[in-house]
Amino acid sequence: MISGKDCFEKYGFGYDIESTDLNEQLQFERKYMTLYDIPTAMEIGAIPKRVYCNKDLVKPLYDAFKNLIERNLIDELKTYDGCFNPRPIRGYYTRFNEAIKNNDIDEAIRLLSLHTWGIAVDVNSAWNRLGKTPTLTEDFVQCFLDAGFDWGGNFKRFDGMHFQLAKII
Repeated sequence: MISGKDCFEKYGFGYDIESTDLNEQLQFERKYMTLYDIPTAMEIGAIPKRVYCNKDLVKPLYDAFKNLIERNLIDELKTYDGCFNPRPIRGYYTRFNEAIKNNDIDEAIRLLSLHTWGIAVDVNSAWNRLGKTPTLTEDFVQCFLDAGFDWGGNFKRFDGMHFQLAKII
């Protein structure tokens, strides 16, 4: 499973919480991020028209959405709830801030959500809250697993809404 350390090694980290200088953020976004325009033929149900994500997520996300359509599971996608969101893993904000305060960059990076690098997506969040038993069907989840994702419903602390790349290309 991919970690924040893996992402940092590949993508770096352009988001300095304390900084007002946007130069690093812009360099990161120009190099790794894209506004992915979902093909019109795939704009079905809750599939968004555009997704701001890491360029490495485009093909797997396309494949996952295509799987949902081809397997007649698109009606199970109730909401698309986001991708890129630079932040610590939910529930770890205090530990993250302490690591930053103590200049423990390795720990801070470990505590960052993979949404920070735009390689994770959340779906059907209202029905699949963090720590709760996931409600997504096995077939729905398989659409994402077959496309190269890991699923948060398999994490020690359930996160049934969450899908993240299984490996960085």
